[in-house]
Amino acid sequence: MNQNIHQFKADFFKALAHPLRIRILEVLCDGDKNVNELQSILGSEGSAMSQQLAVLRNKNVVYGIKDGTSVIYSLRDPLIKDLLAVAKQIFDNHLVDAISLLEVIRNEP
Repeated sequence: MNQNIHQFKADFFKALAHPLRIRILEVLCDGDKNVNELQSILGSEGSAMSQQLAVLRNKNVVYGIKDGTSVIYSLRDPLIKDLLAVAKQIFDNHLVDAISLLEVIRNEP
């Protein structure tokens, strides 16, 4: 596969590689929000929120539309919602495996 495609994919996943960015995307899955709404929902300060939104915008994961004095943020692609749902299923599967392994270890003599 072309190296540029690999780099594009890596950059996309790097854009998701921060807890606050994941939380922002999860909130945006429920609908468009402005910065104040995101801050209120996520309990994050303005500078951190702006920094993480900038990363998501620069990687074309979200976009913002100016509405008066605020900016309304949206998911660039609605499939992000599906991606997050699949990731949750994968993590749940790993947790189930880890719990099963822990039970085996605890029951060993």
